Order: sequence, then structure tokens, then C-alpha cells
Amino acid sequence: MQRIQLETPRRVRRSHADRTAETRGKIISAVIEAIAKGGFRNATANEIAQRAGVTWGAVQHHFGGKDGTLVAVLEDSFNRFAERVGSVDPKLALDRRISDFVDRAWEHFDSAHYRSTFEILLNYAGENGLGPQPWQSTLFEALQRTWASLFGDVELDRARVSAVQRYTISTLSGLASFRFIAGDAASDPAVELELLKDTLRRELGANTDRT
Repeated sequence: MQRIQLETPRRVRRSHADRTAETRGKIISAVIEAIAKGGFRNATANEIAQRAGVTWGAVQHHFGGKDGTLVAVLEDSFNRFAERVGSVDPKLALDRRISDFVDRAWEHFDSAHYRSTFEILLNYAGENGLGPQPWQSTLFEALQRTWASLFGDVELDRARVSAVQRYTISTLSGLASFRFIAGDAASDPAVELELLKDTLRRELGANTDRT
């Protein structure tokens, strides 16, 4: 009987950049997990290194130390927010764009990533010259870029747009903070999110007639 021989798959060598990105991603995820599980004080050097499966020396090599990891988590969180809300299709009807925008934004604010951002800003950034003002500005800049893409066809003066954006972020961050505090006792904020959608529909002049 003729034996069948399968060709041994070649092992693809990853580039240095790929390995670096993977290690950085593990460390950032470790910080987020540590804070999500036990709060800001749980994000110790030892906890971060153990969760990432690396040495603390590796963390220092990539981020310079704990301060660098916290800044990286903030940047990662804001980027994720921009990516989430940026995934809304700008070609949809305005009413649908508003609904999808609020849903995507809430996915971020209700995530472990945002909880980590909240804890870092609350416990660290203000005491170390990082904000919260500069990071608040970064979040609004990310929102403004997406807003221009999604709602650029809406005629609304700049001052009103800024007010609507601040209201949107304040509502979402407030709901998220309440859920963090209430824990398992927190209720689903479906009604509040629908109220936010209704406010945006009114402000942006969406046609809600579905008949």
C-alpha cells in the first residue's frame, strides 16, 4: 500500500513589529482586566505582569513603567470608541444613523475598556498631570471626527452641535458610572438610551415617520 505523505506546513516567522504589537496588546489587556476585576488599586506591577504573561522588565521595555501602561490604556480606549462609532454606515437614513450611533457608543461606555478609562481618570490622571481635561478633549475630538462623517449633512450651528455632543457624552458617561456603582443591581438603561436617541432625533431634525 502506498503511504500518503502530507507536506509539513511551513512555519511562518512573525516580524519583530508583529511580536511587539502582540506583547503590547497583552499588556494593555492585562491592565484593563486587572482594573475591571479589582479596581484601580488592583493594577499593580505584579498583577499586570502575571496577567500579561511577561516579566515586569518587558513591561518597562515597551511602556517605560506603570505610568506608560495607563496612558496606553487611555489611548487604546479612545481609539476603540472612535472605531466603534465610526462603523456606523453614513449612507443610512438619519433616524437609523442616530440609533446605530447611540447603540455603538453605548457598547463602548458599557465595556471594560471604558471602565478602565474611568478608573484611571478618577484615580490617576488628575494627580499626574494627565487631565482629566486633556483626555476629555481627546474623547471629544474623536467624537467630532465621527460626528462630521455621520451627521455632516445636518444643518446645525457650531455652538448647538457642541452642546449636543457634550450632552451625548455626559449622558453616556453618567449611565456608565451609575452601572459601575450599582454593580449587579444596575438596571438595563434601555429607556434612558431611547430618550437620548429621541433628543438627537429632535435636535438633528430626523424624520421619524415610519408609516
